[in-house]
Amino acid sequence: MWRDDDERPFKNAPAEYVSPFAWDGANQIVFRPVARFFAVDPAGDAVDVNAFDEVPDSSWFTNRIGRASMTPAELVRGPCGDQVLDPNAADGTWIIDQGKSNGANPGFRVNVPGVGKFVLKVDPAGEPDRATGATAIAARLYHAVGFFSPCDSVVYFRPSILTLKPGLQVTDNSGKSKPFDAAALKKVLDGASRRGDLVRMVASRWLPGKVIGPYQYSGTRDDDPNDVVPHEDRRELRGARVLAAWLNHFDSREQNTMDVFLPGDPKNKQSPGYVVHYILDLGDCFGSVWAWDEISRRLGFAYYLDLPYLAEDFVTLGLIQRPWERARREGGIFNYFSERDFDPDLWRGGYPNPAFVRMTEHDAAWMTRILARFSDDLVDAAVDAGQYDEKSTAYLKRVLIARRDVVLRRYLNRLSPLADVRVDGATLCATDLARKTHVSASTAPYHARVHSPENARHDLAVTAPDAANVCVALEHVAADGGAPDDDASRYVVVDTWSNGAPLRTHLFDLGPRRGFRLVGIERPESEPDR
Repeated sequence: MWRDDDERPFKNAPAEYVSPFAWDGANQIVFRPVARFFAVDPAGDAVDVNAFDEVPDSSWFTNRIGRASMTPAELVRGPCGDQVLDPNAADGTWIIDQGKSNGANPGFRVNVPGVGKFVLKVDPAGEPDRATGATAIAARLYHAVGFFSPCDSVVYFRPSILTLKPGLQVTDNSGKSKPFDAAALKKVLDGASRRGDLVRMVASRWLPGKVIGPYQYSGTRDDDPNDVVPHEDRRELRGARVLAAWLNHFDSREQNTMDVFLPGDPKNKQSPGYVVHYILDLGDCFGSVWAWDEISRRLGFAYYLDLPYLAEDFVTLGLIQRPWERARREGGIFNYFSERDFDPDLWRGGYPNPAFVRMTEHDAAWMTRILARFSDDLVDAAVDAGQYDEKSTAYLKRVLIARRDVVLRRYLNRLSPLADVRVDGATLCATDLARKTHVSASTAPYHARVHSPENARHDLAVTAPDAANVCVALEHVAADGGAPDDDASRYVVVDTWSNGAPLRTHLFDLGPRRGFRLVGIERPESEPDR
């Protein structure tokens, strides 16, 4: 199954959900772990996995780079396509129709006729360029992986391109309203980075449909009939921990997600529709800096309140040296973001994420097989979208490539790294991602073994057309015609491996004329008996 039919229209849009940050943090740090402990709730296998050990397309995830090659230009277009702002438009054509009422970064919304609505945000105070570029880069990487991310792009523009809609009001987080006038606009623009007379901001295209609030990383929505898989058991949400670790997206919490209800008829907002799930607000990737240096250097290494580490330090009298104690602020605008001491197994967000803590080796390996598709050229193209200065661009490219390779070495070498499985007649071939990405120096020969319908086992001939591919010559066990295609007499299982865990493929032999049909893939955790 390559398509999860979870976009079936239903009449009433779900109620808006408001996520309380303080409660969510307390719940994930203290109450939920205690409840799981007493409930004896170990993580099992992810639920939304098809017979090929993959995640089907759905309203949560769409296979992109994991199933088809992607050019640098395609990656940069990403979630934006051709619908982007033109900074060379005539003066006064970007109409400010709404102030930005919440979030850490000041901004406003513009409505450009013929183009659409965009929220424009500046960098946090004291962090010029980093966050605006980070959200543009990370949005493209998340989109390429398969998530629904917003169209976020860095834009340099002259202030005269803006015009204020009269009478605008903005309400802050405390519920207090005040005018968003020329003075308020000037204050926002004064806090932005500049390149000569041009202002630097990130433009985030307004999401389609009706916004109904964040999604949670556990449970399901009772008012969404399509939402039937517990979120903590979705492989794409579990595996997102590896992607977050690569980018140090420590702020990967429910408040930085968004559900939208899309009507089936775009011209009729009251028509039946379905919910699509977005990941957004990615500006905290790549080394966010906080007022407390002790927090800034810990991001990605420890939770804000890390009870397990606190307990260890109490027992050992603080004798254990932690990686954040060795951190050095050498990343320029990226602060402590580097490959030093990066361990994807030990990576932590700001506080526990219910889906992340249930990630299994299989979930991590699935995401890593996707990240293995990001060549150096694709990483370079993504970073270029951040429009940083030359030194910062070179630094971020180097660190992202180094951290990617750490992830690949960790998660491509325990389960089978064989992917892109294909069958041509009586030949079964696959690509070894560990060797293709050079994170494995192994030159050990490949082996293949078939399990026949009678459960007899014997070796098959194996060839390696090149350093990254392996092919197995299949032997027929059934004739043309006769038994049905799915009869047990036609069923065979083939293990293929080098010096680690095997790729186990399930096939039906349709006879010499039609060849074999692949029907399933497994990745067992141990090497086959010799």
